[in-house]
Amino acid sequence: MNITESQKELKSLIHKKLRELEFPERPHSLYDPVRYTLSLGGKRIRPYFALIGCGLCGGEPENALPAGMAIELLHNFTLLHDDIMDAADKRRGKDSVFKKWDASTAILSGDAMYAWAFEQLQYYGNDDSFTKRQYALIMDIFLESARNVCEGQAYDLEFEEAEMVSMQNYLKMIRGKTAALISASFKMGGAVASGNDRQLRNLQEFGTEIGTAFQIQDDLLDVIADPEKFGKKQGGDIIEGKKTYLSILSLESGNKEETKILKNVLQKPVSGKEDVDKIIDIYTSLGVIEKTKATIKHHYENALEHLEVFESSIYKDDIIDYLNKLINREY
Repeated sequence: MNITESQKELKSLIHKKLRELEFPERPHSLYDPVRYTLSLGGKRIRPYFALIGCGLCGGEPENALPAGMAIELLHNFTLLHDDIMDAADKRRGKDSVFKKWDASTAILSGDAMYAWAFEQLQYYGNDDSFTKRQYALIMDIFLESARNVCEGQAYDLEFEEAEMVSMQNYLKMIRGKTAALISASFKMGGAVASGNDRQLRNLQEFGTEIGTAFQIQDDLLDVIADPEKFGKKQGGDIIEGKKTYLSILSLESGNKEETKILKNVLQKPVSGKEDVDKIIDIYTSLGVIEKTKATIKHHYENALEHLEVFESSIYKDDIIDYLNKLINREY
């Protein structure tokens, strides 16, 4: 089996498992939004990473499907609540649950997805193929990731009111909000395969590096990506006055006049393309775009170092190939 065939097989398993998730018909107000959310699609990278983590540790990837589903449900739960906090009308190009229904419905449906995530994990407690220690470890990893996501989101909300945010605190935020679930996906997959402490530690670090790079890359794509491919208008983060890797790096690098312009944007979101272009020009003149690209590459290279502890396999080849695609992604 070659890399392309292997990736297709794993993704086919994931989509099949997602289709098999059966939610009750009633109450419609609770489960219709859940079904709607899962129908919107997405990259499904977290369950894919869970299967890869299992394969890297010598396990049968299919055994990691319940863990992958749990992480995917948790991820979508966070998106429903994110859209409420951001008052977002769109999610993946369609009306958000918040817009299509209302905030109360989005809260309850998100909570239901969180509960169903635990139902997926019960598989490991009920199947004699897995030890009590494995089940406890899988639950511990999942719960820690859920807590880290909440902490990351809380930091993100705090940053909206802060005049200045240090790079150290920003990285702490994205490691919680974005990297935590990616890291947990790999590690849970490894735990399903009874990976040893060294393997699990490297899977965790591998996921953290990928997740960090992924979020910084999102910050960059907001500025340089083709809006049609990215699915968002150029400079959306600038318009919303969000703190990003680029804005923080610019504040640390700019002169007095540039810093003043940037601070005004962060404190009071802009609306016109002219203002967005002005900020992007500052990013360009300070070399922030190129520095950000270098940082992304650095995190991806760090991630690859954590794969060295794993023996050669189709799953190792898979994730290296996938990583190369992530590095060059345009959306």
